[in-house]
Amino acid sequence: MNKSDLRNAILEQLRAELMLQTTAAMLARDEATSEESRADSKYDTHSQEAAYLAEGQGRLAAEIEESLKQYAAMPLPDFAPDAAIANGAVVELAGPGASTWYFLGPRAGGLEITVDGRAILVLTPQSPLGRQLAGKRVGDTVPMPSRGATAQRIASIA
Repeated sequence: MNKSDLRNAILEQLRAELMLQTTAAMLARDEATSEESRADSKYDTHSQEAAYLAEGQGRLAAEIEESLKQYAAMPLPDFAPDAAIANGAVVELAGPGASTWYFLGPRAGGLEITVDGRAILVLTPQSPLGRQLAGKRVGDTVPMPSRGATAQRIASIA
């Protein structure tokens, strides 16, 4: 798997999310400052709610910008077959009947990226599964953090 393609797909998805959040923040800010949103009474909080929404969306946009910076600057190391899992690793977990793929990245956990027809879930080292994977090697088993899930074996690291 080409990790540059993976990083480019992550950056593309983050840019799309940034554009969406920036637009939403500007619309909420416009709503908060609109003459039509002026309070009719002391109980009318529409403009205040829109201002809170704009602030939250602005913070989310700033977090996405930071994720973009970190992924753009992130080295993409090659992992030997006997290497321990660390940031930048693409990990295949073999479970009953299927394999799942994960990418251990610095931020933006939860993104699902498709590269070469393979769905890859981005994990951070702070996530429950990310903590389970850190330092493990091919052949180790990893208890899955969700209830009822069986342990899976690490099939490959790239």
